[in-house]
Amino acid sequence: MKSRRFVLIPGAGGVGWYWSRVAGGLIDAGQDAVSVDLPGDDDGAGLAEYRDIVLGQAGDGDVIVAQSLGGFTAGAVCERITPSALVFVNAMIPAPGETAGEWWGNVGSAEARIAAADAKGYSREFDMETYFLHDVAPEITLEGEPYQRGESDRIFGDPCPFSAWPEAPIHVLTGADDRFFPIALQQRIARERLGVEADIVRGGHLVALSNPGAVVDYLLEVESVGE
Repeated sequence: MKSRRFVLIPGAGGVGWYWSRVAGGLIDAGQDAVSVDLPGDDDGAGLAEYRDIVLGQAGDGDVIVAQSLGGFTAGAVCERITPSALVFVNAMIPAPGETAGEWWGNVGSAEARIAAADAKGYSREFDMETYFLHDVAPEITLEGEPYQRGESDRIFGDPCPFSAWPEAPIHVLTGADDRFFPIALQQRIARERLGVEADIVRGGHLVALSNPGAVVDYLLEVESVGE
């Protein structure tokens, strides 16, 4: 496949380090990759600021990849550029004009999370270990600690400023073991909001840390299909 630029958008907290292993794998495969860092804990930075930071590193023809809350940033970015492909990874897929704060109730996220917890026998009560780190190696968790930061409430009140998805292939990658956004929830949202079937790999919500090789292989495959 020819070389592409993969622009990797993180989720809550805006920590670009999250994508470090995927970016490294893409570069090793002869691609260009940038892990965008966003000011998640800055109350003065909203969705427009996140969009503009990404646009400073992305342009037409790039592959836009968004994790979790990063799906809202991707929506705003794709209103300004036309990517060669858009890939959601365990992501919040917005509707035009929706806020991230509204998304949870609109898609029934809490109900799906609780139902999955009851069915699979882990706690309904959210904590990082149960819902985010359960399949991430302890040494990777330790490596990431210095990079972690919170997410300002500001971002959850900003409507996603896009009117339609771009005329480009759109893919949804779902971690089979995601406890935060269970697989059935992600499959339903992908069908209802994008009209696509979600693809599945082994891994939880932080799949780019727990199974980066599978994410790299997937990104290379979906982009090569579009050539």
